[in-house]
Amino acid sequence: MVLTGAEIVVRCLQEEKVEYIFGYPGGAVLFLYDELFKQDKVRHVLVRHEQAAVHAADGYARSTEKVGVALVTSGPGATNAVTGIATAYMDSIPLVIISGQVPTAAIGLDAFQEVDTVGITRPCVKHNFLVRDVRDIAATIKKAFLIASTGRPGPVLVDIPKDVTAQRCEYAYPESVNLRSYHPTAKAPSEQILKAVQMLREAKRPVIYAGGGVVLSNAAEKLTKLTRLLGFPCTNTLMGLGGYPASDKQFIGMLGMHGTYEANMAMHYCDVLLAVGARFDDRVIGNTAHFMQEPRKIIHVDIDPSSISKRVKVDLPIVGDVGDVLDQMIACLEADVAHAEADNLAAWWHQIDEWRRRDSMGYKNSDEIIKPQFVVQKLWEVTGGDAFVTTDVGQHQMWAAQYYPFDQPRRWVTSGGLGTMGFGLPAAMGVQLAHPGAPVACISGEGSIQMCIQELSTCKQYRLPIKVICLNNRYLGMVRQWQEIFHGNRYSESYMDSLPDFAKLAEAYGHVGLQITRPGDVEGALREAFARKDDLVFMDFQVDQTENVYPMIQGGKGLNEMILSSEDL
Repeated sequence: MVLTGAEIVVRCLQEEKVEYIFGYPGGAVLFLYDELFKQDKVRHVLVRHEQAAVHAADGYARSTEKVGVALVTSGPGATNAVTGIATAYMDSIPLVIISGQVPTAAIGLDAFQEVDTVGITRPCVKHNFLVRDVRDIAATIKKAFLIASTGRPGPVLVDIPKDVTAQRCEYAYPESVNLRSYHPTAKAPSEQILKAVQMLREAKRPVIYAGGGVVLSNAAEKLTKLTRLLGFPCTNTLMGLGGYPASDKQFIGMLGMHGTYEANMAMHYCDVLLAVGARFDDRVIGNTAHFMQEPRKIIHVDIDPSSISKRVKVDLPIVGDVGDVLDQMIACLEADVAHAEADNLAAWWHQIDEWRRRDSMGYKNSDEIIKPQFVVQKLWEVTGGDAFVTTDVGQHQMWAAQYYPFDQPRRWVTSGGLGTMGFGLPAAMGVQLAHPGAPVACISGEGSIQMCIQELSTCKQYRLPIKVICLNNRYLGMVRQWQEIFHGNRYSESYMDSLPDFAKLAEAYGHVGLQITRPGDVEGALREAFARKDDLVFMDFQVDQTENVYPMIQGGKGLNEMILSSEDL
């Protein structure tokens, strides 16, 4: 069967069972768009900006167990996509991005809309390819999906010159491909597992510290089983939320810069730390030197060997798939009935309960002005804790993480490592397409939402009934908070004094817009919005301008040096 390069690309996507491809057309990819038009197995979603195409593919991937796919043209199409690619790279999200390129004969000659896409994206992809021969397309796309979805996941870019999509060759999609130096499925040595279990049995002040790797490896149930077998406290990173049920009594909350007092104190003073699918990020452990002053044994489980001892030297490295390692640990514990009883941890749990009594997530509610924390709590009540929640980045992101507890994985979709404003709305589009009929809430701020607000047009075209919760405090809130605390109240360029009427703007795009100014109207507005199953509803909540996110840890400080309220300043 002889096909054009464009036909081969589309056939490959069909072979990979790609449901949606998010993109924006341009000259270098017109042959590809022509072939997409001729078929109906792979549905194209036309976004309004290439950054949104990659974010939407990202949201689709995070909320499913599938690879997200995006398609962009050459030059500015590819450079616009870089923010989305870097976002996925930092959070280890499996994506395949297909970019158009100028014809092969024009490469390097400063042709119209030419950029070195492979060179530009090399630092922020798991791998990338430039396809110069039509006969290499099928094998390259097979490799791209394999690399993106195995080992530590990540984005893979395939750059295809326009003339290659027009050339013809025989088509055969390979059943498998061999990558000489790529071996992502290393099995953890049983000796390391036995050592780890022994260390856990001997612990007096243990903590399980679980990150996004638990979610990505679909190991949430296994983590829950292991944690309950051991009777240990468990804390999640921002990316790991939902990896352990937040309603469970052994969950001590999120840790890190805006984590709970009990999680951070337990992390700091534990004697044995089991880190599972986490990378000891600077926002998690604060000052590395300060963290390492307390003596403790660290067991680190991760599929990526380069992550182990990268920031913190560990005592027992275990390289392997998180799910497989947890299975082996569970088997060891279940086979030995003589393991330590939870009663041996009574003193440790007593200490944790003492820390819990500080109520570090408490805040002063008001009958006069809407508190942002109150909105998120009401959202959780109205949705029964069962919504898919996407966010942008800033204060609203932290309040969402703090006050919307997740009992299931893949319901929390946020930009962690890169901290990308503009992520929330397009990510919600990908989530809604992946889960039609499910409640999808995008929590944003008046600053972040404007970075990709044009995607309200995409939502109208594809009838996506997302509910946007805009916590509008008329400031770049997190910037303002740091300026208040550390820069003498000098609010340099953080005040948004020329904002649109978001309710009317949403209506201009063909959606429902609501502006809420009184606390007594919050719950009613949310219930009305979620009752409208077929409509996108944009809720502009006018919240307290002065509210700050607490607890917080100042940069360079240790986990036990938390600011719990304005009174600590």
